[in-house]
Amino acid sequence: MAHVIGHRGAPRRAPENTLESFRAAAALGADGVELDVRRTRDGRLAVHHDAHLADGRAIVETPWSALPDEVPDLAAALDACAGLDLVNVEIKNWPTDVDFDETAALADAVVEVLASRPAAERARLLVSCFHLPTLDRVRNLDPGLATGWLVFGPLPGGPGDDPVAALVAEAADHGHGALHPHHSAVTPELVAAAHEAGVAVNTWTCNEPDRIRWLAEVGVDGVVTDVPDVALAALGRAPAA
Repeated sequence: MAHVIGHRGAPRRAPENTLESFRAAAALGADGVELDVRRTRDGRLAVHHDAHLADGRAIVETPWSALPDEVPDLAAALDACAGLDLVNVEIKNWPTDVDFDETAALADAVVEVLASRPAAERARLLVSCFHLPTLDRVRNLDPGLATGWLVFGPLPGGPGDDPVAALVAEAADHGHGALHPHHSAVTPELVAAAHEAGVAVNTWTCNEPDRIRWLAEVGVDGVVTDVPDVALAALGRAPAA
């Protein structure tokens, strides 16, 4: 059964990456949520997708006290997700972003917060990132944390290379238990290869019922979606009232 994972909560019901949005996803019956983490100027962990606020200020150049009230920190977001089966914490650290840190120190801060959570809660946490060295750092700091490598899809290799096999092998070789490809890149072959290597496949971000059903049919482990209620209905699981 594919897990239904609310993308930044339930953004069609409440502003994304807010406590209200996470609670809305839970109320709809989502199995889990995905959220994004960036660092502030004073080292706090802000749950926010973009590197800049709506008014143009870069989060990395803004102290926590000056952020909008609706931006939660990671600990508060985790508290709001109590009771969900899965919380996917995406670390935002990419070379073209204004807050990119090649030392991946953000990973240390995230792992520290996650390490402070109760053991039962830690078992349902999953850390993801597009930047493989940052994700590797999470894995090295705390091998007990589940990790998933975010990708758009297999990249073409040289002559004779199998891009699907290469992608799965890289994830597995780095010790990451999940791949997170964009849903447009998911194929039955990718899912089968990943599962054969012991790697789960959680795909993002799909809102179309027919596509969600197809993704479940080919065996993906989780579907990240802006519309958890639509996804649940597509999979024959009635959303919560």
